[in-house]
Amino acid sequence: MTLDIKKIGVIGCGQMGKGIAQVCAGAGFDVHLMDVNENAVKKAIPSIEKSLGRLVDKEKISGADKDTAIKRISTGSDMSGFKDCQLVIEAATEDEQVKKVILQELCTVLEDDALIASNTSSISITRLGAKTDRPGKFVGMHFMNPVPRMELVELIRGIATDEDTYRIVRELVEKLGKIPVNAEDFPAFIVNRILLPMINEAVYTLYEGVGSVKAIDSAMKLGTHHPMGPLELADFIGLDTCLAVMHVLHDGLADTKYRPCPLLVKYVEAGWLGRKSGKGFYDYSGDEPVPTR
Repeated sequence: MTLDIKKIGVIGCGQMGKGIAQVCAGAGFDVHLMDVNENAVKKAIPSIEKSLGRLVDKEKISGADKDTAIKRISTGSDMSGFKDCQLVIEAATEDEQVKKVILQELCTVLEDDALIASNTSSISITRLGAKTDRPGKFVGMHFMNPVPRMELVELIRGIATDEDTYRIVRELVEKLGKIPVNAEDFPAFIVNRILLPMINEAVYTLYEGVGSVKAIDSAMKLGTHHPMGPLELADFIGLDTCLAVMHVLHDGLADTKYRPCPLLVKYVEAGWLGRKSGKGFYDYSGDEPVPTR
């Protein structure tokens, strides 16, 4: 199978969706970015412009490159804009039922030969692909956050993914200037299988009173040269996303070592989701983040 990808669709105007759209447009592809939340759609282009502007300031791209990339992106709040896309990347919230509903609706507007990828960070590609009308043309394409800066894309084949689909998407990842790494279709794949239990353990360390937020983050930054402490990183990722991945690991592998920390659950129940909600393990309302414990 040969498929000339000219236009890429992206579902979701969150942090990941905007980052994926920016990288695709910057690599010369036309992009249609969609979200059912019209307010999120309205803010998407100004946010991408700001991000590209930072690259101009750092002299990584020219002002003309920025303008050209922005012109390549169209936005909308329904699926109709994906009709002429050769690939659509789903980057909706990390909730399996939400993703399945989106994928089923997407299939009704796509051309028969169009490919679908999911940016899920943990959910089974086989299960998601089975909800589409084209499991052979479905693949996992997990970008890292923040997308413009991070080099890695995890590529995950479902049990039904065709070899041609995998090859085409792998070549695309390289055209985007990213490095593809193959991961098998097991809960949370490679990065989050290792990273999220570490974050969960840091929350347990806080929960059990071994150290404060500041002590835990400082210890990991200074003792292991991590650029961000695990609790700071959890706030950056979003505590709801961290909890969702831990549930996938716990449910999928049935091992008590993946049990989400009760304190992580409590923070999510309180709506303290990290940076995006203004409060998590740190309070972001002032000039400097302040630990909440």
